[in-house]
Amino acid sequence: MSDDEGDRDEYGANGSNADLESVLATVRERVDPDADERSRLRAVATTLAERATDAATELAPGADVLQVGSSARETWISGDRDIDVFVRFPPELDRETLEEYGLEVGHATVPDGHEEYAEHPYVKGEVEGFDVDVVPCFRLESATEIRSAVDRTPFHNRYLEERLDAELAADVRLAKQFLKGIGAYGSDLRTRGFSGYLTELLVVEYGGFVPLLEAAADWHPPVELDPEDHAADVAFDDPLIVIDPTDPERNVAAVCSAENVARLQHYAREFLAAPSVEYFEPREPAPLTEAALREHLADRGTTPVAIRFETPDLVDDQLYPQLEKSLKGIVGGLEDRGFDVLRARTFAAETAVVFAELTVAERPAIERHLGPPVHVRDHAEGFYDAYADDPDVYGPFVDGGRYVAEREREWTTARAFLESERLFDVGLGAHVETALEDGYDVLVGTETTALLPEFGRQLRAYFEPRP
Repeated sequence: MSDDEGDRDEYGANGSNADLESVLATVRERVDPDADERSRLRAVATTLAERATDAATELAPGADVLQVGSSARETWISGDRDIDVFVRFPPELDRETLEEYGLEVGHATVPDGHEEYAEHPYVKGEVEGFDVDVVPCFRLESATEIRSAVDRTPFHNRYLEERLDAELAADVRLAKQFLKGIGAYGSDLRTRGFSGYLTELLVVEYGGFVPLLEAAADWHPPVELDPEDHAADVAFDDPLIVIDPTDPERNVAAVCSAENVARLQHYAREFLAAPSVEYFEPREPAPLTEAALREHLADRGTTPVAIRFETPDLVDDQLYPQLEKSLKGIVGGLEDRGFDVLRARTFAAETAVVFAELTVAERPAIERHLGPPVHVRDHAEGFYDAYADDPDVYGPFVDGGRYVAEREREWTTARAFLESERLFDVGLGAHVETALEDGYDVLVGTETTALLPEFGRQLRAYFEPRP
């Protein structure tokens, strides 16, 4: 049994006698900002709004400023230091002018800030210990008129402000902390979990944190929620579907992976059965030791293989989709050549790794090539003629009504395939392919212990998985 599994059993035993309300009260004391923290945030937010308003209205009469996000709706967790300032410009501005004005206002609001880029540039920086984003958008009448994703945010903000009271806001904080504790919070493409907006919608929809857990424990994906009964004629192929109440053609939960939906279900059941504050505390696994990795490999009788290369210089939301695409391609390439993959993952830090655990890492020198049935004359004759005069082929011969040829296998080991040029035919992310062209290492078996200094925690999570 892994250390993590042992911890969770202990949590369950300790939590079995805990009173649910006592646990929730303890967590609330940790996650609810106190009066001083709220006051400091409001003071900084007011200063930022005044700076932004002065700069924006000078550039574009009719512009206005909104504080949005969790700090505006009082659903932020104590210790979070984020303030999001949205500057809304009149819709008659063109996109280029919006970006120009947005950066000018951003720098006036956060003098020491720097520019970052999403769909369009914005200014990010620190003011009195708070992390501040100043984001330009268009002031529109409806979210269906949006010109970029950020244009939706003011509509999201207004929708939730009208529905969140102090009690529900407190339950949102519990839900966010619970999702953080189980590793399912965050809509970035590395995590593919529950966004803050999605979490707030779910708490509002079910009427609280505990009702959300009770509902999630019984979900049967695909689960579809439509808070405003839009009944949009749009088909979504996702395990969790939450129709955006401000835009009926959008699934707020589209980024949320099936794995994270299932993770919420698992821990909802565990927590309701045995409440404990431990479920709200994120746990970082200790790095796996070399001795432990060797023991796992000996016990499992599998062969790990890893491709290690320099991490492409991309933001996470660009990097991880490329890593996932590359992982899928490499796993498919291995399996197509008879090297059966038990499980596979990607890791990234200074270097990036595609890691696969093989149940078959070496194949015989020949492989069976099944031809068409003999009675399918044209195809059958073509198959037969292709191999009839090849001295390196066994056959062709008839086996069960079909032609069969036994021919030399191109790759007898996974290493040989991964080190070959054919690796570049499997469907890689563009930047990953470029990185591999610059050079990469293939590690097989116990050679993968070389990954431990950089990826010891990830390898522990792999070999000692939890839900």
